[in-house]
Amino acid sequence: MEDQLKDFMHFMVVEKGLAKNTVASYERDLRSYLRYLQKVELLASWNEVTRFHIMHFLNFLKQQGKSSKTLARHVASIRSFHQFLLRERAADHDPTVHIETPRAERTLPKVLSIQEVEALLAAPKGDTPLHMRDQAMLELLYATGMRVSELIGLNLDDLHLSMGFLKCIGKGDKERIIPVGRTATAALERYLKDGRPKLVSKTEKTDALFLNHHGSRLTRQGFWKILKALAKKANIEKDITPHTLRHSFATHLIENGADLRAVQEMLGHADISTTQIYTHVSKTRLKDVYAKFHPRA
Repeated sequence: MEDQLKDFMHFMVVEKGLAKNTVASYERDLRSYLRYLQKVELLASWNEVTRFHIMHFLNFLKQQGKSSKTLARHVASIRSFHQFLLRERAADHDPTVHIETPRAERTLPKVLSIQEVEALLAAPKGDTPLHMRDQAMLELLYATGMRVSELIGLNLDDLHLSMGFLKCIGKGDKERIIPVGRTATAALERYLKDGRPKLVSKTEKTDALFLNHHGSRLTRQGFWKILKALAKKANIEKDITPHTLRHSFATHLIENGADLRAVQEMLGHADISTTQIYTHVSKTRLKDVYAKFHPRA
C-alpha cells in the first residue's frame, strides 16, 4: 500500500506539477488515511477498501473535532488517489464514487482595520538592516496582497520598481504581475540600498530578496515570528496570521470600490467565487459600523 502512495506523490509532483505546499497537504491527508486503514480496519490492500471504510474514516476524523473544511479536503485527496489507482490498474474499483463531499462552512477571514494596519506598518520603524527589511516586507504584503510563500520566494530580478510592478510565482507555478505603490516602493528601495547589503553573507551567494540575519533566504517560520512580534509591538489584540494582511488588502480595496475581477487577478485566484468572500467581509464590517454608531441601531 505504501508503494502505491509513493507512486501517487511522484505523479503529483512530476506529471501534475503541483506546488510543494499542495503536494505536502495531499501527503499528510493520505498518510493519516493509510494509517487508519492499516491499524483500525486492518486492511492490507487498496483493493479491499470500500465506501464504508472511507465513511468510517471520515467519521473518525469528525470525532476528533476536525472541521467540515478539513473533511472536504480529505475527501478530495482520497478521491484523487483512488482515481489514480484505478487508472494505473493498481485497483479494480473506485470506492469514492458514491461518497459526497462534506459542505464546508464558509468562515469570513479576519481582517485588520485601516488604523490597525497603519499601527502594524509603523511598528518596525528604525535604521537597522532588520528594521528596513521588516518594514519593506509588511509594506509590500499590504500593497500587493501576496501570499507569504510568494513574498519569501521573491528574487532580486522579480522587481521592476522603476515601472511600478513585480512578478511573482503563485500556486501551480503560475506567474502573475502585480502593481506596487509608491510607499512600498520607497520602503523596498531603502532596504535594497541600506539594509540588504549588510545582511548578505560573505560565504553564501543568493538572489533572494528578503534575507535573515545569517544571509540566507527568510523562511515562512521566520516571517511568522517577525509578524507576531510586530503585532505585539503595535498593540494589536487580534490573532494575526501571515494571511491577515492579504485579507486586509483585498477587503480594503473592495470597500473603496475596486473591481472584483481586478482584485481576483492581483490575488491570483483561479475562481472568482474565492474572491467574492471579501464582498461579504465588507458588508459585515459595514453592519458592524452601523450597529456601533447609529443611535437607533
